[in-house]
Amino acid sequence: MQNAMVTNGTAELAVLEELLPYIDAMNIDLKGFTDRYYTEVLGGNRKMVMDFIERAVRDCHVELTTLIVPGENDSIEEMQNLTKWVAGLDRSIPLHISRFFPRFHMTDRDATDVARIYELVETARAELDHVYPGNC
Repeated sequence: MQNAMVTNGTAELAVLEELLPYIDAMNIDLKGFTDRYYTEVLGGNRKMVMDFIERAVRDCHVELTTLIVPGENDSIEEMQNLTKWVAGLDRSIPLHISRFFPRFHMTDRDATDVARIYELVETARAELDHVYPGNC
């Protein structure tokens, strides 16, 4: 049996160590690349997620997904910083850049512009070998 895990990467490394022997592939949400977005908007910890990703890529296939929320994590500069960090781990890690639609807690904003997704995909392709638009 092959096991795939979908996660936001918010777990202590000790938890990941327990899971890794049973996991063949992961899709990990890297929701943005600023501490402000992770802390103030998501109530999370970007460093924890980055540590989780760094450890996971050593022992299983990892793909990353970034949901682009207008006005939050949609700048070219942020995507450049994110993809430079990912490329430093391994430029062959696939990155899925997904379009946001207003649901649940974020109903007060518009869906991500499709053209912006494609701009960010092109930006990411400067650093990474496998970049895919999603929800377009």
